[in-house]
Amino acid sequence: MNALLAHPQLLADFIAQHAVPLCLGTLGVAFALATAGHTTARRLWPAGARTRVQIATTGAICLLCALLLFSAIASAVSADGRLVRLDHALAAAMAAHQSAGTLGVFARLTHFGDTVVLTALCIAGAAALLAGRERLLAAALVAAIGGNSLLNHSLKAMFERVRPLHEHGQSWETSWSFPSGHSSGTLVAYGMAAWILMQLLPARWHLPVLLSAVAIALVTALSRIVLHVHYASDVMAGFASGSAWLALCITIAALFRRRSTRTCNHPASEMPEGTAVHKEQQS
Repeated sequence: MNALLAHPQLLADFIAQHAVPLCLGTLGVAFALATAGHTTARRLWPAGARTRVQIATTGAICLLCALLLFSAIASAVSADGRLVRLDHALAAAMAAHQSAGTLGVFARLTHFGDTVVLTALCIAGAAALLAGRERLLAAALVAAIGGNSLLNHSLKAMFERVRPLHEHGQSWETSWSFPSGHSSGTLVAYGMAAWILMQLLPARWHLPVLLSAVAIALVTALSRIVLHVHYASDVMAGFASGSAWLALCITIAALFRRRSTRTCNHPASEMPEGTAVHKEQQS
């Protein structure tokens, strides 16, 4: 990695000249990793049978890893070292090598992460869940999407990084650059939507739902680099911050959901004598 970063212009030119096949390859690798993770999880926890300790431990590990990754990227960007030089070289190479047709395709794909689209997803999803009496899941969806928006705006205001120059006319952004709001927003919104659907749908639908969320989040993130409206490190940091927030939201929602499910499924006759429910059952 250090050898590649030592020659940022050569690496940037290679990436820009092969942007489409590299994006497809990245998507394929992500699909493979998601499939392997899903298969492993099903073997370790059949039918989602996990204890509260396992849920909390898994969530804490994911949260910690995401926070460490974000801290490392933020530190590298603030230090103005090799990563920053690669950022600038890649943005310039994308501007020089991408055709209008390629930019047009990625400009359409990037709309998955637009604020209006994510807001519509939040409102429609919450309304559907409330109609199905899934108040906890509705609250989790709103908290995930709304909370991530606030977090991203706060981080942008904290770092105040100027965006790369983009004059192609396919997409125009004026807010701060670090971290990418489209990257974190799509990961959190579609990731939370996928988790919710996996709680409600039969097991045969879980992997297709997961892969759909992975595809949308990754394609949207890559589009920000190809359109050079973000530096590559902005996108990585957006994924890191979004992963941290998503891990926190899913962990809390899963713990509350498991608690409410156990309470609803616990027969009154099995409750200890002296409890209100037991006394009511015996009267």
